[in-house]
Amino acid sequence: MKKFVIRTLAVSLLAILGLGFFVGNTYADEEEKPVAGTSIRLSPANIVLSLSSNANITGSFEIKNEGDSDINVEVYAAPYSYAYSEDEDQYKLGFNTENNYTQITRWVKFKTSSGEYAEKIRVKIEAEKAYTVDYSITTPASIPNGGQYTVFFAHALADSTSGSGIKTEASPGIVVYGRSTEGETIVSAELKGLEVGRGITEGNTTRNNIYGLAKAKNNGNVDFNLVGSLKVEPIIGFSSYETPNSGARVSVIPEVELSVFDEWKETPDFGIYKATWTATAGGETQTSERIFFLFPPFALIILIFLLTFLTIWIIMRVRRRKERRSRLAV
Repeated sequence: MKKFVIRTLAVSLLAILGLGFFVGNTYADEEEKPVAGTSIRLSPANIVLSLSSNANITGSFEIKNEGDSDINVEVYAAPYSYAYSEDEDQYKLGFNTENNYTQITRWVKFKTSSGEYAEKIRVKIEAEKAYTVDYSITTPASIPNGGQYTVFFAHALADSTSGSGIKTEASPGIVVYGRSTEGETIVSAELKGLEVGRGITEGNTTRNNIYGLAKAKNNGNVDFNLVGSLKVEPIIGFSSYETPNSGARVSVIPEVELSVFDEWKETPDFGIYKATWTATAGGETQTSERIFFLFPPFALIILIFLLTFLTIWIIMRVRRRKERRSRLAV
């Protein structure tokens, strides 16, 4: 009886481990599908400036037409701001709301083909060619403390011949982060909502992936980066995960609350894993840990069977010992 139980346990555990290895490596063989991009690319990705009163700052950025036909592009600046949505209970990015931190938008002008500067310009870019846009930022005699934020947009126009083109969806932008060198600079981050879990639902789709989530409210007057790092280590398993340096990062501007998120997209169905989620914002760091027991339905059935069988075996062993003791006592 004892040998039979040991053999049964060994075979069942090997079966679970074998199936877990198969399931855990299924995702590793899948290839990521390329993400389609727009026909316009801007560089650099963002611009960081130091601002002072009564100053004139000049610079440039590049617009690359990666399509196979010529296009007309409209270039202008818009406020980089967020507005709170009560329906969705979150801050939504918008480019129409002006506040004390978007005044830089009014100070920006772009160089036309004739050498003059205007708030909005239109340029024609040949296929697979690049165009360099020069900009000028003239600050007033008095500027607010802290940060100033705007976006340089490049809207492709559907009409390439007339002056009244229609804007298309190809509208990439460069975020400009300006910081005043005068007055008081306040960096104040409020980290909250730190969470590490499993199971993400989006619409009618649920992904059983391990994830990390954190929120940060900017109570200061300058932006800071909210950075998340998810590290998953196997206790029993065949794979691991760590957030890449380029991922789980968001810039939080003043008076805004944003979240950072990362998930292990190749979370296996089998194993025991330790997940550590660390969030950093404005010099403040918080960490949350959790152990995950990942078992597919068939493995749970086998485990339940093993536990039931083991419980019965233990009960039988205890009864036999009691019977032997009672016999010896007689």
